[in-house]
Amino acid sequence: MKQTGAQILWECLVREGVTDVFGYPGGAILPAYDAMLAYPIRHILTRHEQGATHMADGYARATGKVGVAIATSGPGATNMVTGLATAMMDSSPIVCITGQVGSRLIGSDAFQETDITGVTLPVTKHNYLVTRASDVAAAVREAFYLAKTGRPGPVLIDITKDAQQSACEFDWEKTHCPPHPARPSRRAAPTEYERALELINAAKRPVILGGHGILLSGAMKQVREFAEKASIPVAMTLLGIGGFPASHPLNLGMMGMHGEAWVNHAIQEADLLLAFGMRFDDRVTGKLASYAPNAKKIHIEIDPAEVNKNVKVDVALIGDLRAVLAELLPSVEAADREEWLAHIAESKGQVAVRDIQNLPDNGHLYAAHVVNDLWRETRGTETIVVTDVGQRQMWEAQYYKHEQPHSLITSGGLGTMGFALPAAIGAKFARPEAEVWVIAGDGGFQMTMPELATIAQEGLELKVAIINNGYLGMVRQWQEFFYERRYSATPLVNPDFAKVAEAYGLRAMTINTRADVVPAVEAARTHRGTVVMNFCVEQEDSVFPMVPAGASLHEMIRRPNPLVETATDA
Repeated sequence: MKQTGAQILWECLVREGVTDVFGYPGGAILPAYDAMLAYPIRHILTRHEQGATHMADGYARATGKVGVAIATSGPGATNMVTGLATAMMDSSPIVCITGQVGSRLIGSDAFQETDITGVTLPVTKHNYLVTRASDVAAAVREAFYLAKTGRPGPVLIDITKDAQQSACEFDWEKTHCPPHPARPSRRAAPTEYERALELINAAKRPVILGGHGILLSGAMKQVREFAEKASIPVAMTLLGIGGFPASHPLNLGMMGMHGEAWVNHAIQEADLLLAFGMRFDDRVTGKLASYAPNAKKIHIEIDPAEVNKNVKVDVALIGDLRAVLAELLPSVEAADREEWLAHIAESKGQVAVRDIQNLPDNGHLYAAHVVNDLWRETRGTETIVVTDVGQRQMWEAQYYKHEQPHSLITSGGLGTMGFALPAAIGAKFARPEAEVWVIAGDGGFQMTMPELATIAQEGLELKVAIINNGYLGMVRQWQEFFYERRYSATPLVNPDFAKVAEAYGLRAMTINTRADVVPAVEAARTHRGTVVMNFCVEQEDSVFPMVPAGASLHEMIRRPNPLVETATDA
């Protein structure tokens, strides 16, 4: 039976298990939108194609399934680039489908023509230009395979208008293509496993560096068993948060530029680092020449390109983290590392007595208060927090204690402002039973604020916390520390966010004092709909500690007033 390329597209999406897609129509993708009406897939109309891509990304991160976004040619496709780059940097499995001008017009500078496969080549795992209906099914099936296997990532399929309109015979089974040949096997040799075990069992001051690979591999159980058996503390990267329970006694907290002081000191004093699915990026390591100078390093990583790219390691175990740990675990010796753990606890305790949360209410509302109170009110529930970047992202990582995997969704590698609101929409569609919170700054929120219309149109229930300090906060912090407080282009004139939300028919409130935070959160949680909360916080508060760019990991800037230092919550 013959079907058009547009029909084949939706037929393949249904067979791939897709139930929701996020998109924005236009001329070159119109045949696909017309065909969509006959298929059991829910389309969520976004207000911008970047938002659609972030929604697909949030959907993927919340479930591990492939998220799907759709756009037309030209500006519709180029608006997706930021979302693709975000997904690429954070290994998020999404498939973006774009319309393209007719195949005979390619290269003629036709209306809304852009070489989107050329544009997105650096920020996709793979991409396709499909010019014939007979090639649609193979491209879709291969795209889904590539997006979710190995190290996940985004794939783009660009389909010409005539490929959508023309027809061909469709046979699902016959369109199955064998997977691309894998890279030459670089599985670690038995001698490398033996060397790793020697280093692990002999170490006196080891630290596990838990990265995003824990979540992508589904290795939460194996990491916990490994850490408990060998009594090794675990430091988390930003994207690794949730991969190891925050309340576990071996969880040290977040490492890196805005990591806890005791965590960074432990890394610098370690004699062995075990990197579990992380890539040693600059925000984690600080100055490479002085990074963990006395530590041997074992790197478990699925992508061979990441090994020895930034940090030279002593042993590399290439492969899926869960599989590699399963092989190591039986031979890892139970060890008594109480002296090392006590040393770290002492360092941690020296900071914990100065917790900002224990200060009396002096009339100032700090972002840390908002985030920590939000954690107190939602702990023990199925809650997903989706953050924007910068100061609010760091405060969330420091003051919200994540126990469950996939409970924090954030843009790590690219640091994309505007990510939070649309990604939260995607997460809510992926897990409608979960309570989904957005934590965004007043700057980042305004970048994708029109997606409030998507929330209103779809009748979604989200809780949006805008941490409003009237600045581009993290940029202002850098100007304070390194540019003599010359606040160039960082002060913001903001709208009344509550009134903006009300204009979309959403409930809203403005909070100015610490005493009002908990009642506001309670009211928002009981409301059966979206609530936008405008928290007006201290304007020139900064994130501490902070490792300056180019400095060693232990060379942290500390909060001038020792009574308001970051620390764990009681």
